[in-house]
Amino acid sequence: MPRGRASAPAAGTILNALATGVGSAFAIDADTTATVELDVSTGGDTAERAATGSDAGVGDGVTGAITGEVAGVPDADTRLVERCVELVAAAADVSLDAAHVRTESEIPMAAGLKSSSAAANATVLATFDALGVRVTDDPTDEGATADAISRVDACLLGVQAARDAGVTVTGAFDDASASMLGGLTVTDNEQDTVLHRDTPVWEVAVWTPPEQAFSADADVERCRAVAPMADLAADLALGGQYGRAMTVNGLAFCAALEFPTDPLVTAMSDVTGVSLSGTGPSVVAVGDETGVETVADRWAARAGETWLTTTKTDGGRQG
Repeated sequence: MPRGRASAPAAGTILNALATGVGSAFAIDADTTATVELDVSTGGDTAERAATGSDAGVGDGVTGAITGEVAGVPDADTRLVERCVELVAAAADVSLDAAHVRTESEIPMAAGLKSSSAAANATVLATFDALGVRVTDDPTDEGATADAISRVDACLLGVQAARDAGVTVTGAFDDASASMLGGLTVTDNEQDTVLHRDTPVWEVAVWTPPEQAFSADADVERCRAVAPMADLAADLALGGQYGRAMTVNGLAFCAALEFPTDPLVTAMSDVTGVSLSGTGPSVVAVGDETGVETVADRWAARAGETWLTTTKTDGGRQG
């Protein structure tokens, strides 16, 4: 039975895409790992079924059950990772009798740290790994195999799976692209295009309160009301002023989603940028080691978990 393994990192927010469709995120050093086992059948053309959608388990060239599990979370919703396997099988024109996905994660769920995007990316990469298909920055490079697929195309399969599974409002291409590609991306989530990429090197502080907030439950109309501030943040990010973009975004979306701004205000003088991450509840700050550690010490007095990490430039990895 073919078996594949891959990992993909979490991400923090520069700009939430809910207001205008333009978003920005950056990868951070906390990973989700997926292990996929496939029972490959002997035939069947699956490509034409890729866009039809299906309930978790059967569809897109899968004649048996696709099952999923999240380590340590026995009641977790696994429709997203199951759909990822279906879409990869269809893209590779492979028919499956069955499949199983197991994910393990360092990323807290429903915390605004892109756990769904990381899980989708890791599952897509692991499924291709099980099929012997390499995912590469440029599949036209010398030495790439004929069946190689680009990182962006692999990422888009996970984005489609997220839309099909209903775990995202925008498709979250900003979050998914940062996780898959590494570094920082600015994207148009309506067109699923990367507008800008960079690889800033920051220390990162994360504060995650005890509560959870699911992206699909966010008040989209209130987020759209802060579109002028989102446009400003987009201009700043596209101009390389990532910290300012991040802080403008954080203040705007804390107001829109009714999160307190105090964790941001108390951090601003010490770091390059600070923001609500995603639709919350986590808050993320970036900057140099001294400033970020100062903020982390301050946040540690609050309920919840505070931790330190760094930006990550290498994105998702097979094997």
